[in-house]
Amino acid sequence: MNNMEKRNQTAFPGFLLLGLTEDPKLQPVLVSLFFSIYLVTIFGNMLIVLISISDSHLHTPMYLLLSNLSLNDICLSTSTIPKMLVNIQENIQSITYKGCLTQMNFVLIFGGMENCLLAVMAYDRYVAICHPLRYTVIMEPCFCILLILLSLLISIVDSLMHSLMVLRLPFCTHLEIPSFFCELPKMLKLACSDTLIDNILIYISSCIFAGIPLSGIVFSYIHIMSSILRMSSSEGKHKAFTTCGSHLSVVFLFYGTGFGVYITSIIMDSSRKTAVASVMYSVVPQMLNPFIYSLRNRDMKDTMRKFFSRIASVL
Repeated sequence: MNNMEKRNQTAFPGFLLLGLTEDPKLQPVLVSLFFSIYLVTIFGNMLIVLISISDSHLHTPMYLLLSNLSLNDICLSTSTIPKMLVNIQENIQSITYKGCLTQMNFVLIFGGMENCLLAVMAYDRYVAICHPLRYTVIMEPCFCILLILLSLLISIVDSLMHSLMVLRLPFCTHLEIPSFFCELPKMLKLACSDTLIDNILIYISSCIFAGIPLSGIVFSYIHIMSSILRMSSSEGKHKAFTTCGSHLSVVFLFYGTGFGVYITSIIMDSSRKTAVASVMYSVVPQMLNPFIYSLRNRDMKDTMRKFFSRIASVL
């Protein structure tokens, strides 16, 4: 292959995002549905952040990490949903090469950040339950901020590695992405060169950047469960389970939907069905996380009640 042919392969205007359905009757329904989901995601997560900031009793490592998780959920949803709504509303499917690469980057960064933050939050619960007397010493604010920044750095490095990998790939003429956003695996399938090495790198990086945080979560909860079972007080056990319940629910939701999409992509032949499945891990957890934390957390519910009471008194 000569240089001219390579230039012709890579000099394309962009990709086509096929979305979730081709049925024009369903397009208005999708706009209404995803616009509502986006508003609920933004409002719910911003409420968590505002409540955590407004009440001095919630100025603890747990709520600092929760606030950052909420901000990350807002960013992750914003990286996919608005573009999809614009495409449906204006009846266009195109996205530029740079736009697609940028969107893929943001999805990888904020998806990886969510993965790391859940591991850090599991460690926070481990210290709180297994080493309660040393909790304030270990989980001091500077250390928490350092863990958050480290999570961001790891996510950026992972995203940059995948971006450099995609940049060196030549793309041919079949540029249709069967999804509503630019997903890395689906972009690799459009390359007109051998992607074996690229796929191997994805599996290796997934084992490192996703496997290690997941292992940390499992390790933390093994020790947490062991400590809870050794407690003599039933009240102490209930309090410990309540403390971990919200985080465990979010962990199961995030990893459960992620594994579900992976299994669906293997079993199902239809690219449309896998696109619908992608909604489960890229949209749904970010919308439900605020409800899980606000409904299962007594401190959060009490503070939320006071917060809305203050707003009502001002109005």
